[in-house]
Amino acid sequence: MASHRRPKQTSRARVTVLTTAAAAAVVLSSQAANAAPSEKPSKDEVKTKVDKLYEEAEQATEKYNGAKEKQEKLQKEISTIQDNVARGQEELNELRDSIGMAAAAQYRTGSIDSSLQLFLSSDPDDYLDKASTADQLSAQQVEALKKIQEKQRELAQERSEASGKLTDLASTRTELGKKKKEVQGKLAEAQKLLNSLTAAEKAELAAADARASRSSTARVDLSGATAGSSRAMAAFQAAQSKIGSPYVYGATGPSSFDCSGLTSWAYAQAGVGIPRTSQAQANAGTRIYSQSDLQVGDLVIFYGDMHHVGFYAGNGQVLHAPRTGTVVRYESINNMPFQFGVRI
Repeated sequence: MASHRRPKQTSRARVTVLTTAAAAAVVLSSQAANAAPSEKPSKDEVKTKVDKLYEEAEQATEKYNGAKEKQEKLQKEISTIQDNVARGQEELNELRDSIGMAAAAQYRTGSIDSSLQLFLSSDPDDYLDKASTADQLSAQQVEALKKIQEKQRELAQERSEASGKLTDLASTRTELGKKKKEVQGKLAEAQKLLNSLTAAEKAELAAADARASRSSTARVDLSGATAGSSRAMAAFQAAQSKIGSPYVYGATGPSSFDCSGLTSWAYAQAGVGIPRTSQAQANAGTRIYSQSDLQVGDLVIFYGDMHHVGFYAGNGQVLHAPRTGTVVRYESINNMPFQFGVRI
């Protein structure tokens, strides 16, 4: 008699897993079908992000300017020290030669002084320590050896100073490179955002910027403004002559400028040297905390970290190099967070 086996039943757990997976697939498929495409940022959103990036780039620019100024200063100091060391070494060689010639003369006569023998075979410092009696050396020889000692100490100190400054210069160059990359990165990011706009949107932003510049210029009336000193006015007029020049980070003129590059260049035209960076310029004169006390030609410092500077132009206006993508122009002092003025 044939045996009959009941068919094997599908595991209830297996059915549950398969059912759950199928349900999940349906849900995911439905979500994918109904998901809204990623929205492109609006023109205003792009402008807000770009303005923020430009501000961050300017912050990095002023740090870049500071590192560059420090590098140039260190290079000059190192060059001066190295020149001094070279001259000092020549003087030291001459002093040694004079002692050597005296020894040679005595050697030829067969009467070389024991003190000279000792000097020629040892360090002058060591010799003076060993020369316990005055009659071992003539007054002239003592003076010559003292000069050699002093020159050796002087050269050792200068070489040590140069070594320290060279180390400082190397770290400054590293910092300079980092800040340059940071600025370039911010500007590239901003440009990428601007490139996402349509031609019409770019034109709208440019037109709005131009209108703001023209409107601000129209409001500038120096007839009723309090003029600063003759040199401050000369600096301000030099800056006025550069209206329309493009902003370029790290630039100090005469054809392009960043913010502190414009102010330092303009004051130089008036015969006044001021520091390179906005933070240093903030400490270059008397601070004026009330806008009503500002005079034409005063510097105006903006932002808590003092990373922006311009000229007070009178009647609530400043003349400055705003940021990448703009030119030297007038603008309302209230467009940025005012900190204080500086009267040079």
